[in-house]
Amino acid sequence: MEYITARDAAQKWNISERLVQKYCAMGRIEGAKKFGASWGIPAGTVKPKDPRKAQTDTKIRTQKRQSVYYPGLMPLMNTAFEPGKCLEFIHDMADGPQKRIAMAEYYYFSGQPEKAVRETELFLTGADRDIQLSACLIYAYANLSVGKIQQARYALALVSEMFVASTKKQPEMRAALSFISSAAAVLLHLPLPQGLPPMQEFLPMLPMGIRMFALYVTAHYTYLQKDYQKSLGIVEATLGMQMEVYPIPCIYLHLVAVMDYMSLKQTDKAKQHLLAAWELARPDDLIEGFGEHHGLLGGMLEAVIKPEYPEDFKRIIAITYRFSAGWRKIHNPDTGHDVADNLTTTEFAASMLAARGWTNKEISNHMNISVNTVKWHITNAMQKLNIGSRQDLKKYMLL
Repeated sequence: MEYITARDAAQKWNISERLVQKYCAMGRIEGAKKFGASWGIPAGTVKPKDPRKAQTDTKIRTQKRQSVYYPGLMPLMNTAFEPGKCLEFIHDMADGPQKRIAMAEYYYFSGQPEKAVRETELFLTGADRDIQLSACLIYAYANLSVGKIQQARYALALVSEMFVASTKKQPEMRAALSFISSAAAVLLHLPLPQGLPPMQEFLPMLPMGIRMFALYVTAHYTYLQKDYQKSLGIVEATLGMQMEVYPIPCIYLHLVAVMDYMSLKQTDKAKQHLLAAWELARPDDLIEGFGEHHGLLGGMLEAVIKPEYPEDFKRIIAITYRFSAGWRKIHNPDTGHDVADNLTTTEFAASMLAARGWTNKEISNHMNISVNTVKWHITNAMQKLNIGSRQDLKKYMLL
């Protein structure tokens, strides 16, 4: 019998290798055989079904697989659409504000911020608070990419005002406001708003797709606290609990796992998660997240995406430059941090790895460039930052 490894199965099934091993140990993969410390899985084996599916009602269990849509907050993020059919799903929605917000989400996550701005600006005020909150979050981040910082600040201020005034709101609305407020702060690496309730208080009130993205925000925040193992635990638990694949949250969860594994110098596992994110994103061109996270991915895009997808890589880097310019204009004045804003993406990637303690040889092997080229990029970065020691790079990196 032909066997595949647990790692191969994890990539095929879009789950973590640890979860595959757990399934094997639990006897949930028929024919799995242990070879020493690792498992062999019969080739052609399909992913085990989540036992929780059996607990869903008969109607859902007997339906053909289809998109699950919850009206309200961030409708596209909150939908388990089939990869490659994102626009088809939006087209099939009923005309109205939710469809327009879903389209704005698509524009934003596919790297079209100008269109996202136009689609959301009419919904920054209005009676439907879910639509307004969705519009504010998309409008704020889209304006960062088009260089309109005052407009971005205006949308963030609206969210802040609504959150401050939300203490007497219904719990569900308070949960939505808490989610949007935490996402706006954490992804900009800004302090969390005062009075933000613990995640466990509002998480159960969020529908599954939004809940998964909220857990991505939590994992990202935990990464920023340098607790990489805990962040990975959040990612793996979240990916393991889903009954269907929600592409947008999953892309972002895989990307934060890349950040964690690169910080732990486990490049093979980082690559697995990057490819899992890419497999979900590419069919619908949902590449914005790769550009947003470029500086935190430790040269992984250069090592994995650039050789195989050079044109996509160029587009991602264009997104990186646009988004990071606006990101730093918000971040640096508000936090007082001196995050570098005049380095090329390659200089930044090499310098971030150097600041994390990687040797020139390790950086060279990872980024597929020569040791001398690594030295050249780091020297250029240090000259631009007017510093004389690699240790000083930490003050200017997103560590």
